[in-house]
Amino acid sequence: MRGSGVVGRALAAVLGVLFGVGGLALLASGDGEAAAAGVWMVVIGMALIIVAAVERWRYRSESADRSSLPIGPGGGEPIGEPLEARFQRTDEVFVDPTSGRTMRVWLDRTLGERRYRAED
Repeated sequence: MRGSGVVGRALAAVLGVLFGVGGLALLASGDGEAAAAGVWMVVIGMALIIVAAVERWRYRSESADRSSLPIGPGGGEPIGEPLEARFQRTDEVFVDPTSGRTMRVWLDRTLGERRYRAED
């Protein structure tokens, strides 16, 4: 679902909780085979919850996420917002597979931090 990372994270979290609760129920059943399946369900559920907690939407910087700036084309930095002077334009470009937009990489050479901005 393009442009709505919140929905994807919420779905992953709900599925994670459902897997975890189902896995715990299987563990409580006491049956050996069911308990083994329950362990895997708990592990998968925990992984989904962790993914939901740490995933950020596509190519945005942490500062753009924290300041609640709008998502730019291709999921990158907003076009109307200037990048900090420490970021230099690179020759690296790629096509975002979801949106089909050409993305340009901007790099802070001292820290190695990268930012992404749609070219078109």
